[in-house]
Amino acid sequence: MFYGIIVRMFFNEHAPPHFHVVYGEFKTEIEIETLKVMRGELPRRALALVLEWGSLHRNELLADWERCRSHLPPEQIQPLE
Repeated sequence: MFYGIIVRMFFNEHAPPHFHVVYGEFKTEIEIETLKVMRGELPRRALALVLEWGSLHRNELLADWERCRSHLPPEQIQPLE
């Protein structure tokens, strides 16, 4: 969580590798490799922060995706500061 933005990953998710974002009443799913919005929407500023964070932590996100797919808890990733 950073700047009120909540990032989550879930077990038994569908491909492609992605993460979920909740910001107030907004929800979206972001593909990890391309950082494209798969569904949903966020306000422009929140989306920019999420994409910056995702770009900085792409390898960690992919590793956490694999952990979740193996039914292991994801590692915590540093928030954007």
